Amino acid sequence: MTETKTAERAQPEAITAVPVRHPGRWVAIVVLAIVAAMFVHMLVTNDAFQWRFMIDNMFRPPVIEGVRTTLIVTVLAMIIGVALGIVIAMMRLSPNPILSGAAWLYTWFFRAVPRIVLLILFGNLGILYASYGFGLPFDRQLGDLVGIDLNARLFSLDARTILTGFMAGLLGLALSEAAYMAEIVRAGMKAVDPGQQEAAHALGMARGTTLRRIVLPQAMRVIVPPTGNETIAMLKDTSLLAFVPVTNELFFQLQAIGARTFQVFPMLVAACLWYLALTSVLMVGQFYVERYFSKGFGTGQERAKAQAEAIGHGH
Repeated sequence: MTETKTAERAQPEAITAVPVRHPGRWVAIVVLAIVAAMFVHMLVTNDAFQWRFMIDNMFRPPVIEGVRTTLIVTVLAMIIGVALGIVIAMMRLSPNPILSGAAWLYTWFFRAVPRIVLLILFGNLGILYASYGFGLPFDRQLGDLVGIDLNARLFSLDARTILTGFMAGLLGLALSEAAYMAEIVRAGMKAVDPGQQEAAHALGMARGTTLRRIVLPQAMRVIVPPTGNETIAMLKDTSLLAFVPVTNELFFQLQAIGARTFQVFPMLVAACLWYLALTSVLMVGQFYVERYFSKGFGTGQERAKAQAEAIGHGH
């Protein structure tokens, strides 16, 4: 009888769990709600926004043409920047000191100069050369030495015809982007285990084949996220083309409407809305691209969960 009572007393009692209270969270929620309400009230009641005027003007044909130009420049600049960045990254990783030094010098210059300064510089390259000729170098100097008018140029091109505002802006953005993409690609390639490259070389694979089939497919997991961020940044940086100037660009057109109608602030808000919409679309695309290239690289628990989900869907 005594042993039974002792056993009953030894049983632990049920623990009543009391959730930890977080009063600071509720205070933060109330503060955020008040700030959000004040912001919405300002948007609705402040006449400076001129919502009707803004909506009537932000979808006009010149503005839509500016959106088209912005997207074209973004795509072309990123294609050139990525392609050139891969080449520069390979040069940077080359054991040849001349190639590696030239790649380092390129990235150093284009990462150091602000893009707005670079674009204005490219827009004024016509000052440096009025025309670009192809032929025997130093033909005029040689002609002066022998006392004859020596013209050994095969053909020449007018700099103002070739280097238009659009081309100057595109080259400035693309060359600047190539420097950043080179560092991104270099980091992605260095993240791949060098033993795989050694194994590929032992099997007789050429360097280019190893890069294309072994290194780059694995490096994409590291390269894609910052490349998506660079694409979004490039879309925003196209607004700098207004300083070249590129007249059929989105920000230039909205700014021109604001200056012509003396409604500068509503057009600036319209520019914010346009860039918010365009970057949101790019962010959605970036999400799906990252998810595609991240297949097979999750943790063990994530892979087990994915396998369980696949089996469940199969049943």
